Amino acid sequence: MLQGNVATGLLFLAGITWGSPAMGLAALLAVCCGTGTALLLRYNKAEVEQGLYGFSAALVGVALVLFRGTGPEVWCAIGVGSALAAVLQHFFIRRKIPAFTLPFVVITWVALTLLPAPATAAATGEPALLGGVWPAAVVRGFGQVIFQAGPVPGLLFILGVAVHSRRAAAFGLASALLAALLAMALERPEASVAMGLWSFNAVLCGIALSGTGRRNILLVLVAVTLAVGIGMGMEPGPLPQLTFPFVAATFMVLMGERLFGRRGPRAA
Repeated sequence: MLQGNVATGLLFLAGITWGSPAMGLAALLAVCCGTGTALLLRYNKAEVEQGLYGFSAALVGVALVLFRGTGPEVWCAIGVGSALAAVLQHFFIRRKIPAFTLPFVVITWVALTLLPAPATAAATGEPALLGGVWPAAVVRGFGQVIFQAGPVPGLLFILGVAVHSRRAAAFGLASALLAALLAMALERPEASVAMGLWSFNAVLCGIALSGTGRRNILLVLVAVTLAVGIGMGMEPGPLPQLTFPFVAATFMVLMGERLFGRRGPRAA
């Protein structure tokens, strides 16, 4: 979630493991594989230490356990996929392209296409709503960023972001609520809204574009609206949307702002 903080990372890992020990192990293995690949290929040491080659890898690990279970072929795919995610991340970093979690999305889509679907994949369950649809959508919106449906992981993820940046946490919370409101207004099932399925991409948009100016609020409003629209456009599809709506919406907003800035004065 774009937070370079050790305590934040530990809270995230605790939240994943609370929701699913297998996913926690997969995240840890994937981070080690992605980071190890970066070290072996002698990528910039500061970037490695910031975790830039571990976060997409971690998402690959958790996603593959969720969608394909815990068979031996899945663990092999986690190792290979995590390494490839690090290489793809490096490609974008070197070219200064704001790809965010796109390496995770691409590698996971490829892996899901190649790996056979098991009879039953690992799941985090669907615990009772946390105080109604709106609080549930917000808390689970944070949780679903790393594929956790329960309220405890979501709360740990919120705390993890707040430890590093209360502003980012506030933007994430507001964005999750806005996405839930948009989804309900567009007549999406209340159950899917309460599960945070329309909020997790919005959480990432809010965090990525958070700041102190009115410009940041405008960018977040546009990005969240785009992310919800892109998500709806991708359903139903042969592959899960993952965090692609966040990547696409945020990229479009940033490119649009850059283009507008070249043509005229930028608003405060």
